[in-house]
Amino acid sequence: MIRIGTVGTNWITQQLVEALALSKQYELAAVYSRHAETAQAFADKNHALASYTDYAEMLQSGNLDVVYLASPNSLHFDQVMTAIQQDVSVIVEKPAVSNQDEMAAVMAALAKHPNVRLFEAARNVHTPNFHALQQAVGDLPTLQGASLTYMKYSSRYDQVLAGERPNVFTKEFSGGALQDLGVYPIYLAVALFGQPADVNYFPTLIATGADGKGLAVLCYGDFDVTVSFGKTSNSYSWSEIYGLKETLSMDSAGELTQVHHVAADGQVTDLTQPALENPMLPEVLDFARVLQDPDDPQNVGDYRRWLRWSQQVNQVLYALRVTANLRFPADEND
Repeated sequence: MIRIGTVGTNWITQQLVEALALSKQYELAAVYSRHAETAQAFADKNHALASYTDYAEMLQSGNLDVVYLASPNSLHFDQVMTAIQQDVSVIVEKPAVSNQDEMAAVMAALAKHPNVRLFEAARNVHTPNFHALQQAVGDLPTLQGASLTYMKYSSRYDQVLAGERPNVFTKEFSGGALQDLGVYPIYLAVALFGQPADVNYFPTLIATGADGKGLAVLCYGDFDVTVSFGKTSNSYSWSEIYGLKETLSMDSAGELTQVHHVAADGQVTDLTQPALENPMLPEVLDFARVLQDPDDPQNVGDYRRWLRWSQQVNQVLYALRVTANLRFPADEND
């Protein structure tokens, strides 16, 4: 069993813990929260072996193989680096870090700790529906671009409208729409089409100074990909990838719960795979096989590809912010 500790006690951590239980590959060894009562309550609810209010102490306990980070974005870098230095592997919620300098430092640390693995939890590119979509894209004789959408109203925006500054909507915590929901369609574009040659970002700023929604354009030379995302409204538009006469459509570029192939005559073929019991189950199973058998050739290849995607997505996110002059305090050392 893989001994895992968690940082964060919100809904995404709960969903992760439930996926871990379904996988039967992990043991919840530790829970961290800044507040003892919160940590203990989460540990009791999920039958964790221990709870901590000191992150370094949890890592130094010797009881962990991997730690899962679901903390505010701006805290990821220091927490990732601390884990790597303790030879503890990391699953970190997207975005893994805030900028290219932080990513470069993480890669340098990984090189010094070759037994550590770093996984960015971009769940959509680990799902069976993504693999079906990837195969369908590969079968297109001509690719003419895509339009990807992921827009969901955040309950935290109610707080913004009430004059508050929740972490996910502040630049101080490397927040905003691009750094949250935007990561998923950007991941999809990078995983399917590679790293774009040029990018532009047109954000809509909100009262906190962060982006509440936005439109990104990824230029690939022969075609462009437009990406719409946001946390201040809902969209029910399907995403599309354009061939010559055929089109691939998805209900959501972030969740990928339905995937269709539409032929030239309008005939629809459903490529959707069976529904998942938990949307995080495929990724935790993927991470488990790498952690349990890191030298297996397939696992080596998959891990290198995921890490390359993480680096490329980080570069795209940063380049998009540069075009919009959207800077974070974490960028001060750029």
